[in-house]
Amino acid sequence: MDIGLIFVAGAGIALLLFLVIIVRIPAFLALLVTSLLVGLGAGLQPEQVLNSIQSGMGGTLGFVAVVVGLGAILGQILESSGGVERIAGSLVRSFGPEKVQWSLGVTGFIVAIPVFFDVAFIILAPLLYGLANRSGRSLLYYAMPLLAGLAITHSFIPPTPGPIAVAELVKADLGWVILFGAITGIPAMIIAGPLFGKYIAKKIMVAVPNAYQTPDKPSSDASPSFAWVASIIILPLLLIMLDTTMPFVLPHGNQLLVVFNFLGHPFVALTIATILAMIVAHTKCNISRQSLLNIANKGLEPAGVVILITGAGGAFKQVLIDSGVGQMLASVFIEAQFSVLLLGFLIAAVTRIAQGSATVAMITAAGLISPVIELQPLSAATLGLLVVAISSGATILSHVNDSGFWLVSRYLGMNEKDTLKSWTVMTTLISLTGLTSCLLISMFI
Repeated sequence: MDIGLIFVAGAGIALLLFLVIIVRIPAFLALLVTSLLVGLGAGLQPEQVLNSIQSGMGGTLGFVAVVVGLGAILGQILESSGGVERIAGSLVRSFGPEKVQWSLGVTGFIVAIPVFFDVAFIILAPLLYGLANRSGRSLLYYAMPLLAGLAITHSFIPPTPGPIAVAELVKADLGWVILFGAITGIPAMIIAGPLFGKYIAKKIMVAVPNAYQTPDKPSSDASPSFAWVASIIILPLLLIMLDTTMPFVLPHGNQLLVVFNFLGHPFVALTIATILAMIVAHTKCNISRQSLLNIANKGLEPAGVVILITGAGGAFKQVLIDSGVGQMLASVFIEAQFSVLLLGFLIAAVTRIAQGSATVAMITAAGLISPVIELQPLSAATLGLLVVAISSGATILSHVNDSGFWLVSRYLGMNEKDTLKSWTVMTTLISLTGLTSCLLISMFI
């Protein structure tokens, strides 16, 4: 065992956390600086380090940039056309007052597929205020199920940026990620959402903040129907899943496999869904072509940050592999017979707790776990499960260093103590339930 490489690996991770937490420089820059210094410290020539960074970033972004970009445009169109509110309103009415918690959990689960977590929560917060005002219950009774659904899908199910980035870094098939993300996400949503929401609402009475005591916003007549919005959201997931499952149904060489393989590629599936969303927004919601162009450009703004961080994570992964640091760490874990699922979860969890960002935690864990996969190849199903395990770790213990903590605290009008008792506990329940489900599923694949 090379003690020098172990020191370089440990120093690199410590430096990354120091730059993000203490120096407060952007994660994109911190990952690049760490990649440069780890490569040089491990003995690579300067030119080799630069080539590794270039190939790692280019190889990662070739897939991630397209998928995240398309997903961002799709989400922005659904938000701007009123589709998000239409989904929420329709589900709440369908489930009825007795099962409103479940409707909010399902709403969060569906809405967060195309829309970023923070945007979806801000849009749907008035719905929570209206329900709490009418019932007199603690706001947490309604907020926890919605937040659980949003957080789970945001972390577990593509085409949200986090799982997309991890899937690309570990070369996992998105069909398996979607399947296992849904299977593990449902029990996590039930436990952390309606069940925990009912419990914590009895412990903490949270009234609707005075600043947000406004009447319910009526649904726009021009917004798309529930059927249209649901179809647009489900269509790309269905196409990707068909691409994954058809090889088990159709004989090898069948021409239909070529069709499903093409339509089910994330590039094609998301392009179809995005074009359909634009057509529906234009024809059903009377949104002009120029407005659609502006909406699409607006959607790409937050996507740019995620894309750059993911690319830098790919560069970090490639430097670890090319320098031999990653292989050395992988050998240690393989010899110790350490579960790759548990390893991915723990790396993501520690990184998440230390620096706050779930995306950075996912990308760091995926970069460090990639060399293990190089030495110990995993099945396609297990790789999909690994993505969910890493995402579970990156969801744990959201606290004061996470922007999501403050978003929830301010919009629900809670102090830090109550936010820790509710939101932080909820994210930890999601994380641990996700890990438990992954370990159980791994016993059967």
